[in-house]
Amino acid sequence: MSSRLLSPLLALAIVLLAWSLFLHVFRVSPLIGKSPLAVAQYLFGMPASGRNRAALLGALGVTLVHAASGFLLGLVLGLGSAILFVLAPTLERSLLPLATILRSIPLVAMTPLIVLVFGRGPAAVAVIGGLIVYFPTLVNSVMGLRAAPRASAELVRACGGGDLAVLRKVALPGALPAIMASMRLSAPAALVGALLAEWLATGDGIGYRMQRDITSFRAADLWSALVLVTLCSLLLYGVVAAVETAVIRRFGVPERG
Repeated sequence: MSSRLLSPLLALAIVLLAWSLFLHVFRVSPLIGKSPLAVAQYLFGMPASGRNRAALLGALGVTLVHAASGFLLGLVLGLGSAILFVLAPTLERSLLPLATILRSIPLVAMTPLIVLVFGRGPAAVAVIGGLIVYFPTLVNSVMGLRAAPRASAELVRACGGGDLAVLRKVALPGALPAIMASMRLSAPAALVGALLAEWLATGDGIGYRMQRDITSFRAADLWSALVLVTLCSLLLYGVVAAVETAVIRRFGVPERG
């Protein structure tokens, strides 16, 4: 098994251990802090466990759709912006400072404005998640595209190729490790963006369910939702890491970092 697939499993074991130690060391009341065993009991050991799982998985499915829309939007816009910046450095000097300023504004503070402009539907969810994915994709992609081997680029130009040919035949293949790395890091982040959108905008998905659990003091359901979100985040990371390894091996590009 690939080491990149083992790392999420190791992270899961560390999270479970830290979870149990936290509850024990700080003497958290069982009414508030649910242990891994209590969560397992809620999901699998009660007459109502089937209904509990169905409700949580249904809400999680909505959240995954939200996360996918934000991930795809941020990935497409981030990679497209990186290509434009590499092809037109003047455009980068004009727009990158603006992007940096926007990145410095907390997303929680921007969410009400996003909701005001795009409403509380799928568009707002995609924008909120897309903003989280956009900036790491942009930065990593620009660095990857600019790291193209100079000799290969000069060879393409010597054969009559222009900037687009250099981009297609040299820069993009060489930037695959950086692009895939940004995808690996952005997939769990897109899930966080979907949760944020559900908390503050849409009123559905597992993010809204968690908020409702807090107000109605349903600790077991809240902790179960946290477990599902954590497992899903680790799974997304592992899947993208496996795809990254396969793509890089397929194109024969050495991995970075």
